[in-house]
Amino acid sequence: MKFIHLSDLHLGKRVNEFSMLEDQKYILKKILNIIDDEKPDAVIMAGDIYDKSIPSAEAVGLFDEFIVSLADRGLQAFIISGNHDSAERLAFGGRLMDTRGVHFSPVYNGSVQPIELKDEYGSVNVYMLPFVKPANVRPFYPDDEIATYNDAVRIAIENMDIDKSKRNVLVTHQFVTGAVRSESEDISVGGADNIDASVFKDFDYVALGHIHRPQNIDGEKIRYCGTPLKYSFSEASHEKSVSVVQLGKKGELSVNTVPLVPLHDMIEIKGAYNELVDKSFYEGTSYSEDYVHITLTDEDDVIDAVLKLRTVYKNLMKLDYDNKRTHHSGEISGAENIEKKTPLELFSDFYSMQNGVEMSSEQTEFMEDIINKVWEGEQ
Repeated sequence: MKFIHLSDLHLGKRVNEFSMLEDQKYILKKILNIIDDEKPDAVIMAGDIYDKSIPSAEAVGLFDEFIVSLADRGLQAFIISGNHDSAERLAFGGRLMDTRGVHFSPVYNGSVQPIELKDEYGSVNVYMLPFVKPANVRPFYPDDEIATYNDAVRIAIENMDIDKSKRNVLVTHQFVTGAVRSESEDISVGGADNIDASVFKDFDYVALGHIHRPQNIDGEKIRYCGTPLKYSFSEASHEKSVSVVQLGKKGELSVNTVPLVPLHDMIEIKGAYNELVDKSFYEGTSYSEDYVHITLTDEDDVIDAVLKLRTVYKNLMKLDYDNKRTHHSGEISGAENIEKKTPLELFSDFYSMQNGVEMSSEQTEFMEDIINKVWEGEQ
């Protein structure tokens, strides 16, 4: 039994005010090409289909095209809601779409019934557990103590009546302890949402969503496939891919990845302004098309830097400075003696605090002249 494991499409997402819809449409076509090459039996989408609980019409239309393409290929599709999705909206029409092999997890109601697939080795049961919090599970099991996310997922799984003699796959969307996070994920402060990997012990493969970096947890059978696109500059070094999961007979599992090349990459560049706008730096690269985070090392701010840099880097998303001023985080010294300081001394302290360096002799002379003229005018 072969699965394509996807998650965290985040359709409709904006990154630094840039719409990602064009990139998402492009990458979904690439995924369909991989599906045609790999010829899987099913496609798993482990939550965060959309970036918002009320997605845009364009995002809904894009997802509609994608699942119709899967259905037209005769594939089974297993789709759950993540923390960014509305479970109710995503599940709408699910019972009708079941007839086309497109299966949506219903809103959690205390019972998760498997969908059975068959191959030459027998049955594969696929369980779909959407993103749940303790409050989602507690009403159905009032006699159990459900205080944490781990409690909630553990109780939900314990009540699935799993046949351990068969091959069992779980599709879920949670944070499993030990996973490496990125900046673009919504994670609870203090690790309150942590799930221990041991709760998944009865499954032959756990298709996870929620974490954006592809990675295995506690062995190959518990896996985050990661996002198909980079959604923050903390992901700039990530290699995005599609996970191809092959289940043989009971106990046999292999996971391979197929790289995904985006329409626009996400990169970080650092240097002085004059260096970065010199043709010798960017010619022959994809920098002019990539989504770029630039860090300028100039000591003085470049006037209209964003507008100027976008003549070369048209998809500049973010601009920072790394210099003495940004490194400096002190306060004006001698603040308690402020009344005893001259205006020039006060301005000098302020300049030093803001810029991390002392004023030059020319700057001091210039400022002293201005102060003298102001004071003369007042007198």
